[in-house]
Amino acid sequence: MFLSTNTCEGKEDCIKTCPTKSIRLVNGIPFSCLTCGICYQNCPNGAIFQNSYGGYVVDRAKCNGCGMCMYNCPTNNITIEDGIVYGICSRCGVCAEQYPECRVDGFELERDKQITLIQSLNILNPPLDNVRHKNEKNKVTEVSRNCFATDLEKCIFCGRCEEYCPTGAIHVKVDRADGICRECRLCMDVCPNGSMNKLQIVNKSTCTLCLNCMKACPNNAISVDDFNIVINNLRQKPTGSIISCLNCGLCADLCENGSLKKDEGKLRYDPTADTENRTHELAMSYCPVQTLTEDPEMFIYDEYDDKELSTLSGFCVSCGKCVQVCDEVNARQYITQCWNGEVSDDCISCGICVEMCQEGAITLHRGSISVDMSKCVLCENCAVHCPVDAIPKSTMYKNEIEDGFNFIEQKLCMHCGLCHGICSYDAIEEIDGNYVVNEEKCTYCGACKNACPAKAFLFERNFKDSIEGI
Repeated sequence: MFLSTNTCEGKEDCIKTCPTKSIRLVNGIPFSCLTCGICYQNCPNGAIFQNSYGGYVVDRAKCNGCGMCMYNCPTNNITIEDGIVYGICSRCGVCAEQYPECRVDGFELERDKQITLIQSLNILNPPLDNVRHKNEKNKVTEVSRNCFATDLEKCIFCGRCEEYCPTGAIHVKVDRADGICRECRLCMDVCPNGSMNKLQIVNKSTCTLCLNCMKACPNNAISVDDFNIVINNLRQKPTGSIISCLNCGLCADLCENGSLKKDEGKLRYDPTADTENRTHELAMSYCPVQTLTEDPEMFIYDEYDDKELSTLSGFCVSCGKCVQVCDEVNARQYITQCWNGEVSDDCISCGICVEMCQEGAITLHRGSISVDMSKCVLCENCAVHCPVDAIPKSTMYKNEIEDGFNFIEQKLCMHCGLCHGICSYDAIEEIDGNYVVNEEKCTYCGACKNACPAKAFLFERNFKDSIEGI
């Protein structure tokens, strides 16, 4: 909820600017919807939903004007005019933005101050448990996780760590074509009598031509010419990318059958639990770096249905093998990643981070976000999808917006102009009193959709995988 300060003179300016008419005068003081959610809980048609800002929005396409929200509102703030529901705060923040000296965000105040103000207005209170509590003493201000990561300044993208990872949790891509040595040294590891050294130079006097090196080479860079081993090596550092499991544990949180869990900070998997209610699709789809996948090599047999079931791979088990085998450049390290919830000023309030956060840790504000660090698992899904890189990330993996569809349904539009005001790309234009989307300018970030208090947008977007530097 938004509250009026002691400096408010009751001029009703905030009331006039509110697009949902959720502010009214009570004893000469502007009072607004509590955003308690009781209307949402009692709507029989599912026409009220909580948006990315933490407020509530009426889907006018579903609303039939039955009035259940109005009858159950504890402060009698909701009205129905010409079949349209008003009085529910979407937390757009326009009142506080335009009149900061008079209006403040009530969620930023202490619980006791909120209750005291509500009681002073002599109106019916909702259950006090519905009033948000800000406890600074026990507030979590930073989240951290331990994981194995790569020092990109040292990494030569040889792929040695990828080849030795027992669960396929590391993915390395290099700009070298097939047939050129990546200097992974697997040939040296499999040579039975030490004829291959770490520089991929063969001791012809001891080489038995067993061809183990040629079989093991992941890039097909080894061949035989006139009974001699030949290695095609450029002797220069390549460019590439390396993506590895972040050990965030989000997959374990989303695994409904309990076969994947995080035990003392380490992921553990029991494939025998997959025979009943196999549910890994959600976990795989929300893996922030997309390493989690079905194992193409290992299966378990389901005796009841008489069929083979695939198992999972692509999750880090914290064995440390990648650090052990990266013994020349020492690029793989065990680190502690931290985040205090801060974002840069580049934030455009698009709300993608809120949509992608499966832990419900992010709340959207105009121009920024707030993060409940007690819920955040530092999976970096928000950062991976952020279109302006306002959220810090440690992985090279990135999801970019590829295309989409954005249209304003004029019959539902309230002509409040919030979408026009929040668009950072001037893609919302006012034409003959109506707001329309300029598809040539629109980036499909979704800021307009999330700001709309009437759910008037028909919106879709598609992402594509990409790799970028940190």
